[in-house]
Amino acid sequence: MNRLLKIFVSLLVIFCNISCDQITKEKVRNEISTSETINVINDNFILTKVENTGAALSLGENLSPQLKIVFLQILPILFLMLMFYCIIRIKNITKLNLVAISFMIGGGIGNIYDRILYNSVTDFMYLEFGSLHTGIFNMADVSVVVGTLLLLLNVIISEINNKRYRNISI
Repeated sequence: MNRLLKIFVSLLVIFCNISCDQITKEKVRNEISTSETINVINDNFILTKVENTGAALSLGENLSPQLKIVFLQILPILFLMLMFYCIIRIKNITKLNLVAISFMIGGGIGNIYDRILYNSVTDFMYLEFGSLHTGIFNMADVSVVVGTLLLLLNVIISEINNKRYRNISI
């Protein structure tokens, strides 16, 4: 895949993830009161608006404002820029990895955008299945998780293909 096509595909995936995240957050900010609970599927899927001033699961919410800027804005922006640079520069990146990392970048940008604009991230979804449950999350978090799962899937596919190749060449 040539560099221009990689840039186009990556930016398209990133933009779609940011858009989905920001549209859903805006709808939640306008239509759900803080800590209001809306049961979508019984008690298994709940919408509730929470403003998270930290990172995942509120980690870092007690940091000083200066440290929050460094650890929750500046460092993540630098890391996301590095990720984008790498996927564009790597000549033999798989299409699946390109999409996976673009999902992760889009999700990261969605949450950083909130931190810069609102000093918090709007989280609003909660899942529970028996004893398994999530923290409250948003579509940016979904993008990061989907990207991570796609990377893992690519590793599994590569391992399966490598085992087949080793078995054939023996």
